[in-house]
Amino acid sequence: MGKPIVILGIFVADCAFRAARPPRMGETVLGDSFALNPGGKGSNQAIAAAKSGGDARFLTRLGEDAFADMAAAIWAEAGVRATAPRDPASYTGAAYIYVDPATGDNAIIVAPGAAALLGPADLDAQAEMIGGAGVFLTQLEQPMPAARRGLEIARAAGVTTILNPAPAAPLDDALLALCDIVTPNETEAEALTGHPVTGPDDAVRAADALLARGPGAVIVTLGAQGVLYRSATQTIHQPAFTPGPVVETTGAGDAFNGALATALAEGQDTASALRFGCATASISVTRPGAGPSMPSRAEIDALLA
Repeated sequence: MGKPIVILGIFVADCAFRAARPPRMGETVLGDSFALNPGGKGSNQAIAAAKSGGDARFLTRLGEDAFADMAAAIWAEAGVRATAPRDPASYTGAAYIYVDPATGDNAIIVAPGAAALLGPADLDAQAEMIGGAGVFLTQLEQPMPAARRGLEIARAAGVTTILNPAPAAPLDDALLALCDIVTPNETEAEALTGHPVTGPDDAVRAADALLARGPGAVIVTLGAQGVLYRSATQTIHQPAFTPGPVVETTGAGDAFNGALATALAEGQDTASALRFGCATASISVTRPGAGPSMPSRAEIDALLA
């Protein structure tokens, strides 16, 4: 299983609507279907890490409500060990997700709820756990000061640090320098660098612009085109796999990041870790939902075989 993977992030209840198109302001559109599923980038990544074979530990905050119960249930099922205090004065996060049934593409609004209260003190309280991890992984759905403090603690302890810069937000060079790996998608890479990304060649240019600001390596996720890894000494384009038709892309990046963390915590080399992450993401998009779409280790190993 390797060393533990500590993930900082949020849980939200994903309210996914499928319709021919999203509504305009003031308009009501008749939907094709609705599904309520567990989500949130951090939670999705923790589930992906655990189901892909990692010892996943998740740090977040919840409200005291039915959505918090949903979170606890899926974490228990996936094998995620969560530190998630409940705040009765707040609420558990929720997300509106519009899914285009023709393509599986999505648009999302996230309300983090109690997880918006995460701060540096929450990370200081878990410094021993973070310092004993193999990988520390965070995103930007919770407040930036919490992410920064987690990265600082992990870096000081020699733990591999991964930042998934989603949703896209301005990042200073000092924060990027705390990251062994930064994993933007095409949109986030363009937002961070000003370089449009439509494929591997564009991703190299964007990755180089990010590398100049301090991280050890950059992985640009490219959807159906796989991922582009770039460091000062190595460039790898890992194509995606095609285990079946695409049903929904929600959570694909989370699947990749969680599985990447598992592979690195196990000591896999860079190329193997990229293949492992891409295989996991490729399976996830053949299923609806985010957290529930994460494949098991047996499924990943079977695809890689």
